Amino acid sequence: MPTSTARDDTGRRVPSELFENVTCPFCGMLCDDLDVERDGAKLALRNNGCGKAAAGFQRMLPKAAPMVAGKEVPLPEAVQAAATLIEAAAMPLYGGLATDVDSMRAVMALVERTGGIVDHALSEAQYRNTRTLQTVGWTTSTLTETRNRADLVIVVGNDLEKLHPRFIERIVLPPDSMFGVTAPKRTVVFLGKGATKAEGAGEIISLPCGGEEIGEVLGVLRARLRGFRVAPVKIGGVTLAKIDALAELCRQAKYGVVVWSPPALDFPYAELTVDQITGLVKDLNQTGRFAGLSLGGAEGGTTAGAVSTWQSGFPLRVSYASGAPDYDPYRYAIGRMLAESEGDLLVWIASFSPDLAPPATKVPTIVLGTPGIKLAKPPAVFIPVGTPGVDHAGTLIRCDNVVSLPLKDLGRSELPRAADVLAAIEAAL
Repeated sequence: MPTSTARDDTGRRVPSELFENVTCPFCGMLCDDLDVERDGAKLALRNNGCGKAAAGFQRMLPKAAPMVAGKEVPLPEAVQAAATLIEAAAMPLYGGLATDVDSMRAVMALVERTGGIVDHALSEAQYRNTRTLQTVGWTTSTLTETRNRADLVIVVGNDLEKLHPRFIERIVLPPDSMFGVTAPKRTVVFLGKGATKAEGAGEIISLPCGGEEIGEVLGVLRARLRGFRVAPVKIGGVTLAKIDALAELCRQAKYGVVVWSPPALDFPYAELTVDQITGLVKDLNQTGRFAGLSLGGAEGGTTAGAVSTWQSGFPLRVSYASGAPDYDPYRYAIGRMLAESEGDLLVWIASFSPDLAPPATKVPTIVLGTPGIKLAKPPAVFIPVGTPGVDHAGTLIRCDNVVSLPLKDLGRSELPRAADVLAAIEAAL
């Protein structure tokens, strides 16, 4: 029978199990309709999911043990070695942060106690949003509201489906909805380059252009919606006639949503494109109903940002060097700090993907990572940790920032939670 726990009444892991309604932690959408079966230490995706989910759940873990200076040691010895390095550091940098709510809380407690600086590995993409939100504000929707209400969906950015493979299937064109707005009634517009498949849509419109040209297209669209005359233009493959046709679709929409993923806007000054997106939404709300929807949130990015805000009052890139939280999105960007030889210790947490390796640096590094993480060289301390939603239970925050979803313990391994390792390090200080 399907269950939600990988342990029997005595606390021992059962040899095999079928789990239903599993939440996938490998994308910010946190799809929660997966069926996963475990046989010993092997997991198999049986229903729903995508390539990202299959790769994440079915990855076989290599043998891993705590290590200090490249030598295997017992976990308590690795914890003590990490604590010794942190205690001696004048400016420890806490990065990666690919983990769940409990572990991020433990990070923040350690950062505050040790006067450290905290920043997520993928925060540069997140700050394309943060800068706009802080300066001009925005009006946004949620995954659920978009799924149930939208009749026009404008997908902005290149290859968004590679980052969120089930977005079209689950949100844009679901088989049914709460309010009778079914998939065939929807118009889907793809602005940018990349996948344009949306079988079942009422109409599919492709407006191909380069990433750096998207903001220009949106600027012309806003001008036309306001009634300004514009000289004939062709931006990439987008003509003025196509922009005018899109403007008319926007005017007729009962509930339109403009969707983007910050990592898909990977070019200089991409935050200006986010400004154009949110400005377009504000313009359209003068006479109708429109909203934005930002995706992203991979590697626990949304969770890390939310917990940082709860604990410090600021988004990521916060320093506790003065004893109180100090926020500066430029000064406390860990990538920049390491490149300019600032900071004297890097603590890196990466519990989801083996590809999220710490940047090359001359400072000592402590890694709490999933077994098999691709390290350029042995760190000063390495402690293998479990993956939330696979090796242990946990909680993640969805990319739209409105829902916290529980993650199940699927019983793949006995690896410790990053939260417990971080708590042990703090206790050893």
